[in-house]
Amino acid sequence: MISRLRNRARSLRIETHALWLAYRDPRVPWYAKMGAVCVLAYALSPIDVIPDFIPVVGLLDDLVLLPIGVTIVVRLIPKEVLAECRHAAAGAAGAPKTLGWLGAGATVAVWMVLLFVGWFLLTALGLRPAR
Repeated sequence: MISRLRNRARSLRIETHALWLAYRDPRVPWYAKMGAVCVLAYALSPIDVIPDFIPVVGLLDDLVLLPIGVTIVVRLIPKEVLAECRHAAAGAAGAPKTLGWLGAGATVAVWMVLLFVGWFLLTALGLRPAR
């Protein structure tokens, strides 16, 4: 069972690296590139939707959301491009480290925008907390 989980984790790592390579390929449509950026940002970001320190549920989002996202984006990429990217990813050591910072930055930016929009809506509706 543990060897099966290791194989699944390795294949998921190869798939995410293949998505990075596909993102950089000019033959990939723009919508597939945007999906790849979202999946990669989530995969490599230290910030999760559900924090990992919450027992069971914290890891469940990584075990469910990430494979679903990878599966959806993989279907948007042309098959010949994906095959080339998978082959290149299988031969490489791993994804570039700068992508982790990119994912973290994108996640923080999204959260800041959402917080600002929420604050703006609350103040526009007159629902500010009393001082």
